[in-house]
Amino acid sequence: MSPDRKLLGLLFGSQAVLSASYGAMFTVLKDFRDEYHINESGLGLIVATGFILSFVAQLTLAPLADRGHARTMMTFGVAIAALGTAGMAVGQSLAFLMGSRAIMGVGTGMAIPAIRRVIILARPNEVGSNLGRMLSIDVCGFMAGPIISAITVDRFGLSAPFWLIAGLTAAAVPWLARVTVAETDPENMPSQRFALDLLRIREVAGAIVIGLAVFLMIGAFDSLWSVVIDDLGGARWMSSVGITVFAIPLIVLGPIGGRLVERHGPFRMSSIGLVVGAGCMVAYGSLPLPMLMLAVGVVHALNDGLTITGTGVAVALVAPPERTASAQGLLGGLQTLTGGLAAISAGWSYQHFGRFPTYAAVAGAMVALVVIGSLLVGRSWHSRPADHSSDHSGDHSTAAGLVAPTAA
Repeated sequence: MSPDRKLLGLLFGSQAVLSASYGAMFTVLKDFRDEYHINESGLGLIVATGFILSFVAQLTLAPLADRGHARTMMTFGVAIAALGTAGMAVGQSLAFLMGSRAIMGVGTGMAIPAIRRVIILARPNEVGSNLGRMLSIDVCGFMAGPIISAITVDRFGLSAPFWLIAGLTAAAVPWLARVTVAETDPENMPSQRFALDLLRIREVAGAIVIGLAVFLMIGAFDSLWSVVIDDLGGARWMSSVGITVFAIPLIVLGPIGGRLVERHGPFRMSSIGLVVGAGCMVAYGSLPLPMLMLAVGVVHALNDGLTITGTGVAVALVAPPERTASAQGLLGGLQTLTGGLAAISAGWSYQHFGRFPTYAAVAGAMVALVVIGSLLVGRSWHSRPADHSSDHSGDHSTAAGLVAPTAA
């Protein structure tokens, strides 16, 4: 196996265990309520704390990966996430669990943009395929969390899945500390300490605006799906099947979608996919039967599996190469914030205005974001990674302002 493939395998594995910790947590929230007497509002605070801290870390700490500290950010980020996961194993109070989730959020917010930076710059001509694989691994890891919980909680106790995942996460740390990565050349090191200034670049702003539409859709879908199925008289299993229906195409089609994005262009594929997704959202607001919603869900999932990678590739395509981690952190942070706000707003709208107005409003907002983002992107809307391959010919690290890879 080539060094590049070993590196990518390690990074994908790290991504998987980070995602597994979140998947495990979501499946034991009911147990936290029953065993530790934490009410529903408290459970919401535990979940929200991690997302908020991840958002802050991605905007403020991720740029350090562009300033010669990519390996450090990956290593310490994963280590901090392992510590937070261990905290979830021992915590039995709202304050302790919130603190542990905060630590997990900071660690993930540090590690993920740095991991994405290394993956993008390791093989620039395969950025779509590799980000598609990262999506597949991310979903696999998230789905593994509930499986680990189901196997371990009844036999070994509520803390067991967190101890197991924390151990797997910690095991990656010494390997990450010794990986060979290309760091930014001090002469080309960006001076910006934060990522928000990247929004001054029209193409980057446009790519991120389109990317926000993805998490607007996800936040609304996740918060309403099981409620709507139940209100339509659907069986409990339909809610679970719907989530699985979405997850499997993302796992299977992620790399294929990444290659399609490389071939046809990330802006084109993202825009088409999001318009189709908006149509599916309108259908969710209109269909009278839960089985029909499941049928549309299959179409929606296949569409997302083939197109959703486009936003990450689009940002990588138009951002300055020496600020790859900052751009990916900015995208991830703002997407996380958008998803949370969308979930809250969709729930409120559904309660006060009903199903169709809520889904129609989400669909309209998605299309509006795609249009605004496309206008900001301008001529770059037709760009493909292959069109920029000359910028990365030969030693791509030189074009990106990077020094030769070094190991500890």
